[in-house]
Amino acid sequence: MNIAAQGIDGMAQRSDALRLFWWKGKPNFGDALSSLVVAHMSGRPVVHAHVKDADLIALGSLLRVVSRNHQKLRASGKPWIWGSGMMAEVDPGFVKNVEVTLLRGPVSAGLLKLNITKFGDPGLLADVVVPNPPGREDRVGLVLHHEQVQDEALIQRLQADAAVDLIDPREDVREVCHKIASCSHVYSSSLHGLIVADSYGVANTWIDPGDHPRLKYIDYAASIGRDMPAPLELDSIKENMKTLRDGPLPYADGIARARHDILTTFPEPLKAASDTKDRLSERA
Repeated sequence: MNIAAQGIDGMAQRSDALRLFWWKGKPNFGDALSSLVVAHMSGRPVVHAHVKDADLIALGSLLRVVSRNHQKLRASGKPWIWGSGMMAEVDPGFVKNVEVTLLRGPVSAGLLKLNITKFGDPGLLADVVVPNPPGREDRVGLVLHHEQVQDEALIQRLQADAAVDLIDPREDVREVCHKIASCSHVYSSSLHGLIVADSYGVANTWIDPGDHPRLKYIDYAASIGRDMPAPLELDSIKENMKTLRDGPLPYADGIARARHDILTTFPEPLKAASDTKDRLSERA
């Protein structure tokens, strides 16, 4: 392992790449955002690694993958779990093979039988890692889950409707963040579409994700004290738009609490320098 210098507190300042696991299947907005957030929090370059070789598992519903591979996890040190969640219940036996510092929400903690009290999805730092968005516009955005974007008939129907601006989550992650930040309201069946909107303080509404599991949405909502009723049907957006009201997010205090937990739980051994957290805290 390459060591660049020694910090004033005795912690090694590292310049080697941090090995981060994310899903490398279909393009996924949350996975793309994960590497940006982790690079900023660690102060190190980030490379993709298989779950069995990873230093860190962060954004995404990745705990099932970790659970399935727990016997293969490298013996040179337990990987860290920071802000991950799940889409469905998993066997909690893997937790002895990892270091859990933060989970997406209390539902994940309960299912894993872990007595922890700090929760949050690191996607709430989107406004920190992708700063200076364009000004807010009087437009409504729609962010679909990446599986729904594969439905060409659905996309054509939505593109023909001028009421909403369709935001493709497969585009460059910075561009997607800026588009979300510039909206007056966002409808989203993508979990990280909702989370990024929350990060920038943009009002947002959960849209029916189809057959996609809903546990992760409830888990995230519980982490910030957000009331998350049943998702809105796509065909009901136009009618719902008639009732939209401007104003601050009613769960802003919950977002602030989660951001604090996110910033203060990033694993110290993975940082390039001891002041990374402090610098980010000043910007958040």
